[in-house]
Amino acid sequence: MRFGFDIDDTLINLREHAFHIYNKKLNQNISLEIFNELKTVEIHEAFSLTSEQGGQMWNSLLEEIYFTNCPAFEGAIEFINELQKEGHEIFYITSRPKNYCPRTRQWVVEQGFPVVDANFYCGMQDDEKIHIIKELKLDYYFDDKPAVLNTLTDIPTKIYVKDQSYNQHVNIPRVKSWVDFKLQ
Repeated sequence: MRFGFDIDDTLINLREHAFHIYNKKLNQNISLEIFNELKTVEIHEAFSLTSEQGGQMWNSLLEEIYFTNCPAFEGAIEFINELQKEGHEIFYITSRPKNYCPRTRQWVVEQGFPVVDANFYCGMQDDEKIHIIKELKLDYYFDDKPAVLNTLTDIPTKIYVKDQSYNQHVNIPRVKSWVDFKLQ
């Protein structure tokens, strides 16, 4: 079988990691309860930042957000390593900016995820992921963003959404925990 995975907020807890960085940089102590209630992918509104201010902050912190100690979701590394041991092909499809692709691939490897270089796709826009997913003829694909998931409704790939506060309206089978997840 061929399995495709988004990385940020599907396999690793990037938004919460960034949230902690924002708290530190802005010298604030906004609670995780506020974070867990956000209905948007963007986290700036929890800090009373405008979209423009939030975008500027995010972009100014990308190195720290992407390449420091962002944790994988519990069980994600083990789940993917088990799939690989069983002989399945693993593909990563991330819309991180192109200039971060080589370091992202290396960082993912360092975290313990199995990566075959030819199966690592990076640098496209969210709405371009569908072309790669179709071309790869994936059996399964996992993502968190409604904007991506909504483009995948007319393909034979079995789609799963990684459960997040901002995607509760998406009616697709969910991964609430990688530890407890079982393919349907």
